[in-house]
Amino acid sequence: MLRLRILTCLLVACGGSGTTDPLPAGGIHVLFVGNSLTYTNDLPSTVAAIATSAGDTVRVASEAGADLALIDHLNGATRAVQRIQEGGWRYVILQQGPTPPGICRDSLVLWTGLFDEKIRATGAETAVLMTWPNSSGSQAFFDQVRESFTLAAASVGGLFLPAGEAWRSAWREDPSLALYGPDGFHPSPMGTYLTALEIYERITGRDARALPVKAFVGASPLSLPSSTILLLQRAAHDANTRFPAHPTGVAPARSGIPQPASC
Repeated sequence: MLRLRILTCLLVACGGSGTTDPLPAGGIHVLFVGNSLTYTNDLPSTVAAIATSAGDTVRVASEAGADLALIDHLNGATRAVQRIQEGGWRYVILQQGPTPPGICRDSLVLWTGLFDEKIRATGAETAVLMTWPNSSGSQAFFDQVRESFTLAAASVGGLFLPAGEAWRSAWREDPSLALYGPDGFHPSPMGTYLTALEIYERITGRDARALPVKAFVGASPLSLPSSTILLLQRAAHDANTRFPAHPTGVAPARSGIPQPASC
């Protein structure tokens, strides 16, 4: 029964694969561990491309696969554990599905702790990436998702990456922005770019608003109006300003908010 309940925490998505080549020396080394929210539009390479445009070096690798929660990586669905143990990382970014309160949240905190033991043993820092609910959910679901991932980060003294809140910041300026892809859950190229902006600013300490007015998806340029790029840069900075990098406490989940049918 527990396994059946935990299965509801998994994200149903498309296939993907991890990068296994060793990274060259220099720059900030970042390992992404996740599922299709990471490999759709190649989030890791998007972060690296933003860094390059600013004259920085962020070297990335990824262990991501379809339908994976963090426990699946720990159980050998990818080479995530082996890649962590190879060492040389500055950050290991953990990502899974939206994760509302209840068993999904409890499991996220537990699995983050298990990962953190392995990550800290190599001298790296655990980073926890807040994702987003699907487009059919209430905005209140974003609060639940943020609380789950903030709790996970706080439980290990890790870095909190409020990407979902960067989406909300962007929508406050322009509600028409198409951050979701066609399925209403996976990110559009614009959504991936905004997520990457938030990550880039937090792991480098650089102000996203000072970046060149250029957008990327994967390693390729993304055609967006300059005004939209500037808005997204402001949104990434706003989320990172409003939510601490290393949270020490989390408000309890709001009562009376219906939960989504699955994690």
